[in-house]
Amino acid sequence: MANTVSAKKMTRKIAKRTAINKSRRSRVRTFVRKVEEALATGNKTDAAAALRAAEPEMMRAAQKGILHKNTASRKVSRLASRVKALEATA
Repeated sequence: MANTVSAKKMTRKIAKRTAINKSRRSRVRTFVRKVEEALATGNKTDAAAALRAAEPEMMRAAQKGILHKNTASRKVSRLASRVKALEATA
């Protein structure tokens, strides 16, 4: 348990930051899930639209420190290749 005033303040700050990070991480996962669902149904237009919405969200999370920059880029790349493969099977 924090005893000093500064330690108590830090626990408040950490709790606030944790809530913000949790919200952002959840938002990214929601956008990725929408792309995954569109891919599973085989709907090309929905998958492409969901990817266009998910990419900036993932990069924003990387910028805010929720995801590592390379991790976000890798995930976007893999989703994009799957969407492209879906479009190619037309």
